[in-house]
Amino acid sequence: MNSGSSCCGADPNRNWDAGFGGPGASKDPCCNSYHGPYANSEVKVKNVVDLIMGHGNFKSSISMHSYACIMVTHAQTFLTSLSFILLAQLQSKNSPPSMTRYQVGSICKLIYQASGGSIYWTCNTGIKYSFAFELRDTGFYGFLLPANQIVPTAE
Repeated sequence: MNSGSSCCGADPNRNWDAGFGGPGASKDPCCNSYHGPYANSEVKVKNVVDLIMGHGNFKSSISMHSYACIMVTHAQTFLTSLSFILLAQLQSKNSPPSMTRYQVGSICKLIYQASGGSIYWTCNTGIKYSFAFELRDTGFYGFLLPANQIVPTAE
C-alpha cells in the first residue's frame, strides 16, 4: 500500500532517478503513472540500478513496455537506423498485423514526455545504446496485455 492511500504500487518506468517527478509522472498514488515516493524506491528498479552501477561497462539497454513503439531518448541517426532494422525483424514474424504496427522515434515525439524513465537513466549513466520497446497493444488493452499475447510478443 502507498502511504496514506488505499492504492498500491508505482509505475517502475517513472521511478528512475532521471528527471524523477517531472512531466509525465504523477504524484497521485492511484494513477497509472505514479512515480513512487522517491527515485529508485521500487525493488525492481533498485535491483537493476544496483546491477548496472555495480557491474559497469554495459553497452546496451532495452526496456520493454506496453504500446507499439521502438523509442530512443532523442533523434540519434545511428539508434534510429538500428531501430528500423529491429522493426523489420518484428514485422517479419507471423503475428496479427494489427498487433505489430510499430513506430520508431524519440519518446517525446511518439507518445509523451515520461520523466523518471529507465531509458533516460541508462543514457545518463553512459549506456550508449538505450532503447525502450513499447510492445504490441496500441491502447485497446492498455497496460494489461492478455496472457494469450505473451508468447507472440516474446517471439
